[in-house]
Order: sequence, then C-alpha cells, then structure tokens
Amino acid sequence: MLDESGAQLGIMDFESARKYAEDRDLDIVLIAPQATPPVCRAMDYGKYCYEQDKKEREARKKQQVVELKEVRLSCRIDKHDFDTKVALAKKFLSGGNKVRANLRFKGREITHPEIGTEMLERFAEACSEVGSVEKKPKLEGRTMSIFIAPSKGE
Repeated sequence: MLDESGAQLGIMDFESARKYAEDRDLDIVLIAPQATPPVCRAMDYGKYCYEQDKKEREARKKQQVVELKEVRLSCRIDKHDFDTKVALAKKFLSGGNKVRANLRFKGREITHPEIGTEMLERFAEACSEVGSVEKKPKLEGRTMSIFIAPSKGE
C-alpha cells in the first residue's frame, strides 16, 4: 500500500487499508493488480482524474494538426501561373502543411502522360527548399498527383 505522497506503508490487509483511507477522506485505487500482493494507493481519485484531463487538454493544445492542401495545375500552364502555384505551395509547406499537386489532363492530353510527370517533377524541384517529395507522381484516371511534405528543418 502506498500513501497519497507515494511513500510505502507496507503490506496491509484490506480492512486496515480501507480504514486508513477513510480517516484521511481518500479513495483506494488498485495500481498493479497482477503483482503479488496487489499494489494499492490511497489518493483523491476525483482530483487525480481532473489532473489527467488537464494534462490531456494541454497536450492537445501543443499538438500541431497537419492539413493536406491542394494545388491544381494543367499541362499547358504558363510560367507566371506556375510560379504563382509554386509560391502558394511554399507558403503551405512553410506553415507545416502537406501539399498535393494535382495535374488534370483534358481531352487528348492523356495520351502524353510523360508531359504531366515532367511538369510535376519540375514543381517538386521548385518546392525542394521547403519540402520533399513524399509520393512520386501517380496517374489515377485523368489526374496525376504528387505529394510533398514539409522539410524536417521547418
């Protein structure tokens, strides 16, 4: 049996442990039931639960949620538009979010998927200072996608 500060009180039968806890207005909590003899602790269980909830809330506040942002490209994108999309992706990556660059093939563009692969690799190269490629370009239907994750240094 352990007291409220964690000091050992020694081996006790249940009645004397219960009396000890009642005298101090505490609860008996079973800590290690598989041990021989089982280990119990006298504590204020309501206060313990409250402190655990408080720690979990603090951990959730500090946790960063990574979102997946999407940038859409086309095979015939102009240089300035491409640079604008790259700047947008860099902003997302420096904010700690992942980026999925989608390239949609229109009409007969689908017969030349190598153009899309080259475009997405160029896009990944332009974003390489703030992010790294997580998944290589992959064709799904008429859309080719690449995933870029923020660099560890960010």
